[in-house]
Amino acid sequence: MARFSICIAALIGAVAVSACSTMDNGGTRQPGALSASEAEAAVAPSVPLMKEVTKRLSADDFEGRAPSTAVEPKVTEYIIGEFRKAGLQPGNQGKWLQEVPTVEITGDDFTPLTVKGAGETQSYAFGEQYVATSYRVAPKTQVKDSPLVFVGYGIVAPELGWNDYAGIDMHGKTAVILVNDPDYANETEDGLFKGRRMTYYGRWTYKFEEAARQGADAALIIHDTFPAAYGWNVVNSSWTGAQYYVQSPNDNADATKANGWVQKPVAEAILKASGHDLASLTKAAQASGFKPVPLGMTASFGFRNAIRRSTSHNVVGILPGTARPYEYVLYSAHWDHLGHCTPDATGDDICNGAVDNATGVGAITALADANRRHGGAQRSQVFIALTLEESGLLGSEYYAQNPIYPLNATVGGVNIDALLPGDRVRDYSMTGGDKSDLNDLFRTALREQGLREAPEDSPEKGHYYRSDHFSYAKLGVPMFDIGRGTDWMQGGTAAGEAAAKDYVENHYHAPSDEWSDDWNWAGLTQDLALYYRLGRMLADGDSWPNWRASDEFRGIRDADCARPGAPCGR
Repeated sequence: MARFSICIAALIGAVAVSACSTMDNGGTRQPGALSASEAEAAVAPSVPLMKEVTKRLSADDFEGRAPSTAVEPKVTEYIIGEFRKAGLQPGNQGKWLQEVPTVEITGDDFTPLTVKGAGETQSYAFGEQYVATSYRVAPKTQVKDSPLVFVGYGIVAPELGWNDYAGIDMHGKTAVILVNDPDYANETEDGLFKGRRMTYYGRWTYKFEEAARQGADAALIIHDTFPAAYGWNVVNSSWTGAQYYVQSPNDNADATKANGWVQKPVAEAILKASGHDLASLTKAAQASGFKPVPLGMTASFGFRNAIRRSTSHNVVGILPGTARPYEYVLYSAHWDHLGHCTPDATGDDICNGAVDNATGVGAITALADANRRHGGAQRSQVFIALTLEESGLLGSEYYAQNPIYPLNATVGGVNIDALLPGDRVRDYSMTGGDKSDLNDLFRTALREQGLREAPEDSPEKGHYYRSDHFSYAKLGVPMFDIGRGTDWMQGGTAAGEAAAKDYVENHYHAPSDEWSDDWNWAGLTQDLALYYRLGRMLADGDSWPNWRASDEFRGIRDADCARPGAPCGR
């Protein structure tokens, strides 16, 4: 590592004059084009800053960085100080902080799920057979005698000619919905809904949102372990405690009254009583032209809600652009973690979150510093340390819904979450598959830096929809979410896979996710160089990357860019 650092340091002087001079094979200038050695030379002076920020944010006196607690001001003040030293200006109309108002809703006193019809009454216990919560900020939730309608996968995708709600008015009714999307069982990614790769239409968040848009009283997803990619134990643990949401002016009155899940055997019993068969209806729902099926039965259930409101903060800084300052590129990483958590065998109860995600905040701080060192980009670069990722991507959701910089003036960006110490690699993957023009830029950067593209691990699990970049993507802004591969330079895939497995099984969301002076920074340095390259491609370019024509977010971006005066529509 010492010899490697000396080599790249020698290149620093050359980078400032060569960073924008590389041509592609056709002679076209590639904005900010850098070889692997040039990219790492560009970020080399900033790597010590990334180390410093990562180490400090994961220290015990930050108590695991739980948002909306007494330690939050200490955390945000530290980040502001580092942003300022990196050369950023306050990014929220002269302020560093953006308030993120949230609400915590904890349900209790749950009644059984009671289903009536066909001359019989069925009753199902909360927790063991069904779970439910409410997005609405109200002291009591009551769904009473709501007609059940089987709506297949609950998808409305105009770009694919698909509408599972065709011909029915869902007001006052409860949608019964299949998990995942229609062609999830394919071995490949072939199919209208990308086969084995989950699309957003397969995510439970989408299904509840669409049910609300259709006016449904409630929505119940049928749990099935294989298409869900997790067991009922995960559903039960996730949906039986406090739930967190961004506060809205109408207290989410436009959401369904209740959203929940039922065990597969429960759904089978309900459908059998209604004269239907779950397997047959599932097969029918996988074909285009499916129509919703009223079941001739009603559902009733209810619970009380304990409500607590609080406010946390995103930290926002900006490097103004030199040529097109009113066009923006985002760099984001969440600063929050779990705070105090279940003690380990030594009694340590601080989940420090060194990897998750002190590394990410360290990275965007270092990227700000590197960009400032090598001269401002043509477009403005916005750096956001986000809050409440661990509570459901709420900091990024709030920014996307209340953007400081217009989304149709935002070119795209990179989100960084949980960079694992380890060796340099030969490969990187793009989470989400081939979704947008960013994939082309990613492949260009890999080619320039002598790397290869690896397939995403477990695309059926929908990882693209589980990190902060998704909040922007959902409203049309393409975002890079990349992952370092497991093919290590030293030890190959055996070493890389072992390191990833060790982190997930032994350190993820645990007190042992701590800083160590023994970390191998070779892979982290490689990450930083690639993120720098990708960001400069956007910030020094003049293109507006869009989603692929068949992507679920293409229509949203196109509509936003069609607004009068939208920069992305030029």
